[in-house]
Amino acid sequence: MDQGSQDRNLPASERKLKKARDDGQVSRSEDLKHFAVLGAGAMGVLVLAPVLFERLKETMGQQLSFDANTVRQSASMVKRLSEASTTGLMGCVVFSAIIIAAVVVACVASGGWVSSLKPIMPDFSRLNPLSGFGNLFAKKKLLDVIKMTVMTAILMAIASSYLTNGMQGMAMLILQPSSSAIQQLTNWLTSGLGLLLLVIFMAAMVDVPLQKFLHGDQMKMSHQEVKEEGKEADGNPQMKAKIRQRQREMAQNSSVNSVPKADFVVMNPTHFAVAICYDEKTMRAPQVISKGADLLAMRIRDVAKNNAIPVLQSPMLARALYANAELNQDIPFALYAAVAQVLAYVYRLRAALKGTGPMPQEVPQPFVPPELDPLSTTLKAKTA
Repeated sequence: MDQGSQDRNLPASERKLKKARDDGQVSRSEDLKHFAVLGAGAMGVLVLAPVLFERLKETMGQQLSFDANTVRQSASMVKRLSEASTTGLMGCVVFSAIIIAAVVVACVASGGWVSSLKPIMPDFSRLNPLSGFGNLFAKKKLLDVIKMTVMTAILMAIASSYLTNGMQGMAMLILQPSSSAIQQLTNWLTSGLGLLLLVIFMAAMVDVPLQKFLHGDQMKMSHQEVKEEGKEADGNPQMKAKIRQRQREMAQNSSVNSVPKADFVVMNPTHFAVAICYDEKTMRAPQVISKGADLLAMRIRDVAKNNAIPVLQSPMLARALYANAELNQDIPFALYAAVAQVLAYVYRLRAALKGTGPMPQEVPQPFVPPELDPLSTTLKAKTA
């Protein structure tokens, strides 16, 4: 196979993208998740901290209040400890729920919702040090390294400038009342955190389309992969032909069970056998209810003889019916007259066997149009 066919320069098909999504392979932005964690955490702290601190203050005040009755009842101390632990645990649970919800929203926003357990399944091929070392030089890894280096440099520059400009003001806090100093320190930390979140947000806005581009580049297909996928979607022609042949054989085999319903069987004399049935009340024309070649033809003949069904030798008619008539369908219009002659002979034969009529003399050899006889068509093609 030539090298050009292996070049992955074609966009991924919808089928491959769907399969990748089912396997849990979608574009995810780590920077967007970092922004969600830090942003939701910061908002949670700002919103919940006053309420949580006030609740903890009240709880601690209650826990540290003792009297003689409390000291004598040691079980009450355990109850107080349980209440204080519950308060702290509920605060942690609420804060964790906020973080988890923010991460889920960020993941869905960057790559959509994916329900697949495959990414968490054990994959021992990841333990191969050679493949792991090779992945260090992949395009995605190199871009991640460059991105993290640039972000680190930007954050260090901003942090250095922010700390340099604010250190003098922080040093002057010792000269202010404690309440004012704490408020000013809180504002300074909040401003620094907001600046940090702004940088991470800008990085996330760049990382989201970058990850989509890298994912699309990773999913690209070669010409050979497109051909193979087309074959899988449409089905291999050879395999489809074998399936159709097998289906025809199964249908013909099952049609043997219909032979006892036939009025007669016409043969050629051993290669083909066709069973014909006609009911003038329910059918517009005679129908083929069973047909077969070679061994299947012998089976049709044996079943017909075992059920006292007349078996007639008419080579041209047998070949024409086998080639041009479908199972459980009306015979071709051009063969109406030929089949009618054979049916008339069969009816006379039945009447003779019942003693209600004379025995017919010879089996008719009806005329069959040459174009309907496969043997005549083959001979003409060879002599042409």
